Amino acid sequence: MLKKTYLVQTLVLIISVILLYFSTFFIPRDIQRPVDIKINAGMPFDQIVDLLKKKGLVKDGFLFEIVGRLTDADRRIKKGYYHFSETVSPYGILKKLIEGRVVEITVTIPEGLNLWQIAQRLDEAGILNKKRFLELAFDREFLDSLGIDGPSLEGYLFPDTYRFPLGIDAEDVIKTMVNNLRSHFTEEMKLTARKMGFSELEVLTLASIIEKEARVDEERPLISAVFHNRLKRGMPLQADPTTIYDLKGKRHIVTRQDISRKSPYNTYIIKGLPPGPIASPGIASIRAALYPADVPYLYFVYKGNGRHIFSTTEREHLQAVKRYRKINNMQRP
Repeated sequence: MLKKTYLVQTLVLIISVILLYFSTFFIPRDIQRPVDIKINAGMPFDQIVDLLKKKGLVKDGFLFEIVGRLTDADRRIKKGYYHFSETVSPYGILKKLIEGRVVEITVTIPEGLNLWQIAQRLDEAGILNKKRFLELAFDREFLDSLGIDGPSLEGYLFPDTYRFPLGIDAEDVIKTMVNNLRSHFTEEMKLTARKMGFSELEVLTLASIIEKEARVDEERPLISAVFHNRLKRGMPLQADPTTIYDLKGKRHIVTRQDISRKSPYNTYIIKGLPPGPIASPGIASIRAALYPADVPYLYFVYKGNGRHIFSTTEREHLQAVKRYRKINNMQRP
């Protein structure tokens, strides 16, 4: 009887010690200074544990490894950069690694930026390398994998605010932005495009020109109507922003030399749409390209305050150009 009691007491003591040992896994401890670590894809769990110990995040690597393997957590850890600060327990660390709560960078891509400007913004934000991004932007095999018929990624990178994990591959950044565009391009819009005889590329090309010309949303359908009317009549679009597109965003002011310069994007020389978009259009410009206003206008000229004057005949247009050019010159300091 005494022997049986002794065995029970010993077993209880052992279980208590084990439970006490495992309970330390949930005890938070202070981190003296912020710690950043990088988990690479396919990194073995024992290497991850060694990294955590080296960084001072985990004291008992043996316990961490046991819990990780018993719970199958060692197979579910997400790659990426992680930031730890203040107070954290081994359990909190493992949970964060499993959930993939990596360091993220927020970046906003406004409407109307071109490829080179987007590359610069993403590079400056620390999201990716500009050179690598531009290589992929013109990589025919990569473009085909995304179902892009155009000469580059231009026009397919949807303007929005994004949160990208630090260290994300450039390919994944691009795929996220292209998928975002396609999620906004609804089935109804695709049907409308087909009825108009427009491909996805042509819609985005026209939308990008509208994006660069329009200053206020209510004028987008009117500007779209001008371009649609010109396309139907076989008239050159004569859109100033297209003439400097192949200068890769190095200059914004359009000169007389630009208008006469030979380029597949110069819509003063070519008829129809250029080979592809000239910027990233927002959803308002994409909708305007698909749903132009029902007006007969063939011309427009900027009159100031973000607005244009629209005309049906060349005579009316030339009068408007003369009138508003004079006004704009008088308003310059």
